[in-house]
Amino acid sequence: MNKETTTLAKARTVKKSQTAKAIPGEWCVGILGIDAKGRQVVASGDLKLRARRAASCLLEPAAGDSVACLRIAPDEVWVMAVLQREEGTANVVNCEGGGMRIAAEGGRIELAAEELDIATQRTRLATDSADVVGRQLSVVGTSLKLVGSVLSSVMDRVQHFSRHYLRTTDGIDRVSATHVECEAQQLMRLEGDHTLVNGRELVKARGAQIHFG
Repeated sequence: MNKETTTLAKARTVKKSQTAKAIPGEWCVGILGIDAKGRQVVASGDLKLRARRAASCLLEPAAGDSVACLRIAPDEVWVMAVLQREEGTANVVNCEGGGMRIAAEGGRIELAAEELDIATQRTRLATDSADVVGRQLSVVGTSLKLVGSVLSSVMDRVQHFSRHYLRTTDGIDRVSATHVECEAQQLMRLEGDHTLVNGRELVKARGAQIHFG
């Protein structure tokens, strides 16, 4: 065996001896509490351990929960899961960090609840097709904007109130109804290059003064 082979064998032996050993862990079950400084403390038997929530525990622990903990050092205890919760405590799914993404590749996601509340500074929805079905729908906002190529609505009754109503149509603006009424408190003006008034049976104009020309 030459000198180079001996050196290589020694290097491999040193490398094996320097391989990191697995960190042992100890599982325990306890009751979660909050100390005077607002930190999470787990009481398990005679032990009181300061703990932190693990990233995999999405359900945010609350005081009084029975939790499963992993202890890997005297001062390093992780809450891995919430085992049991007192009745009446809200369930909060909280993911600390930059963001959270829920994905079902090629599948379907359903939310079922009696009430759904969404609170955010900005909401954006992008979809090829959307259907909103409800017995009663209310939209309240300071400013509303609709942009599209075709708008179609079918209603039994439409009631509108506004302080100012301005409408501009480049093409035809046509109203078809059984009875049409236009009423103005001060002034009504009809203007066009050509104005036609056609009454099949009667045309009537009445006023204190009538001017033509």
